[in-house]
Amino acid sequence: MTTFSPDRPLKIGTRGSPLALAQAYETRARLMAAMDLPEAAFEIAIIKVTGDAVQDRPLKEIGGKGLFTREIEEALLDGGIDIAVHSMKDMPTLQPEGLLLDVYLPREDVRDAFVTLDGGSIADLPDGARVGTSSLRRRAQLTLRRPTLEVVEFRGNVQTRMGKLRDGVADATFLAMAGLNRLGMEDVPRRAMDPGDMLPAIAQGAIGIERRADDHVVGDVLAAIHDGDTGLRVEAERAFLRELDGSCETPIAGLAVLDGGRLRLRGEVLRPDGSEALEEAGDCAPEDGPALGIELARRLLDRAPDGFFDWRG
Repeated sequence: MTTFSPDRPLKIGTRGSPLALAQAYETRARLMAAMDLPEAAFEIAIIKVTGDAVQDRPLKEIGGKGLFTREIEEALLDGGIDIAVHSMKDMPTLQPEGLLLDVYLPREDVRDAFVTLDGGSIADLPDGARVGTSSLRRRAQLTLRRPTLEVVEFRGNVQTRMGKLRDGVADATFLAMAGLNRLGMEDVPRRAMDPGDMLPAIAQGAIGIERRADDHVVGDVLAAIHDGDTGLRVEAERAFLRELDGSCETPIAGLAVLDGGRLRLRGEVLRPDGSEALEEAGDCAPEDGPALGIELARRLLDRAPDGFFDWRG
């Protein structure tokens, strides 16, 4: 029997952006249904993170992916919250000692969305047009395909980025289809990018729930909302990323899919300037996904020419 109630609510930690809150609300709704508890038995705790507070510099200059998770994980370790809800593409590949990340909600659309005010495509952009993105992966992938476009630094939530387009800061940008779907933003003009043309970020579209490793009550509760297929896919992709020592300074993409009883994984690494890309793919039994991710990463490390990974420092 759970100990959570309106008098002792389960505290759900999250960033305060509209998308982060939408993900926390989805988590709460699934827990309410699984536990047959009222909304009052759950408390949404908004935690300010450095990555949201600093918007005028690229992430690699201020500390990387951990800037979206550090303060939330500190609150989890301190007992201020019971669980943390994360966008998995923002998560470092290793968690702090004492924390466990092994529960995932059903994955949303994994694709990138190419967004302009008029709904045009990348092919419609003239040479010299400006595309805004803070993602090194998207920057490198776009430059590889359209080297005559100008890529400008572009951070902020969906609403902020759309405002920048209207203000003429850029002619186009990229967002995640998953985020637009979760926010119900059908009015945003977008073109979904085929993963065959633009491989998405590792774990894009997936929500992960983190907890204290020794909190077995919460662990039992979360098990009821875990989506096993998403877990198999995300763990394969994150093993690939981890073996490559991926960070926000690393242009890496990857996607695992389950098909006919097999797990198929594609992985890509790019030079940050978009001058070259290397890709590997393979398939395996679903439970062997992490081993396949490691194998593909090692193949890429073996294939890469001298200097390819200089960006890793």
